[in-house]
Amino acid sequence: MTLAVHRLEADELRAAHTLFAAAIHRPPANDAGWAASARLYSPGRTFGVHAGDMLVATATSFPSDLAVPGGAVLPMAAVTRVGVRADHTRRGLLTAMMRAQLDDTAARGEPVATLRASEARIYGRFGYGVATRGRSVRVRADATLFRPEAPRGAVRLLERGEIVPVLREIHARIALRRPGGITRTEGWWAVGTGRRVDVEREHVLAAVHTGQQGDDGFAIAYLADANGVSGRSLDVVDLHGDVGATASLWRFLMGVDLVESVQAHLRPLDEPMELLLADPRASVVTGNEDETWLRLVDVPVALAARSYGAAEPVLLAVHDGLLEANSGVYRIADGSAERVGPLGGQVRPELECTVDALAMAYLGDRRPSELVATGWWSAPDPEAVSRADAAFATAGTPWCGTYF
Repeated sequence: MTLAVHRLEADELRAAHTLFAAAIHRPPANDAGWAASARLYSPGRTFGVHAGDMLVATATSFPSDLAVPGGAVLPMAAVTRVGVRADHTRRGLLTAMMRAQLDDTAARGEPVATLRASEARIYGRFGYGVATRGRSVRVRADATLFRPEAPRGAVRLLERGEIVPVLREIHARIALRRPGGITRTEGWWAVGTGRRVDVEREHVLAAVHTGQQGDDGFAIAYLADANGVSGRSLDVVDLHGDVGATASLWRFLMGVDLVESVQAHLRPLDEPMELLLADPRASVVTGNEDETWLRLVDVPVALAARSYGAAEPVLLAVHDGLLEANSGVYRIADGSAERVGPLGGQVRPELECTVDALAMAYLGDRRPSELVATGWWSAPDPEAVSRADAAFATAGTPWCGTYF
């Protein structure tokens, strides 16, 4: 049986959502849950595969924007809710959907796509590479652990009805200040925050930091599962701000009564918790993981959009087995990048990589020298490696901070 990829109609989206939920071992949404989740589905962006009358595979995306080094912002497809029925896996359905989605993304003029990978070995074959990473931390709940000199600012709690509108406005202002940051749609807020706050009515702490220019940071935390009153932990699920706002928000959360520890998942690798505390051992890193996976859908546009450090010219060959138009030799010089020839042409590259390996360096998460040393990139001219490091260098560590 030939199973073809189709663009799903609006009346098929709940079935797609139920299929995805089953693929990640969750029950179908009730009516209230679906009313919130439906808002994340953007018209015309959901694909599916049917076996007869039965939907057996699905994938969707929603429009967003991505901040890249130098301050430019690129239109982006935020890929999510990818799932295949357990009795139809290993039949090429995922490959067919991802190809269709990449073609659709390119046709929409979105030069990049990102996703969060449920399994780390799936998406590299479709040209996605790890572009941002994060670390999980656990800190003793004791605000006196902060050094006296650490930043301290005004923090207030929000009432339930304020949470989504206030945080949505703050995030829209600050999210794109760091490479890797993305924008959030109304649907994201309905699902990512509104579901727990408005639909499930969980107890929530939503705190806002106010700086000299107004509200400039926020945190959302929920009480983790615990038996009794003692031994409780706060789970920080969303926290954004500069160093001053971040320090003040952590200080507030660590001072909440009847809490033994505060933990957070996928925080920025450069978040300076150890430097803020008088006892740096009070903050424990419990894990390091990939955060977002990036797909450069239009390599010429993406490479030209970001800034580069001062360096002598570098000739980089990029190989893309799915989107052949991206393959070619690119000259990175004078703070910009341009395609200067096809693969195998007269222009001889000094470095070579696949499109997924290019994504690993694109936002500044990995240095070209790291990627050459570990076999992700090759270096026909070893002297070009240090020049590539200088060209791709960024001032800070990329981070997204938005789960989708």
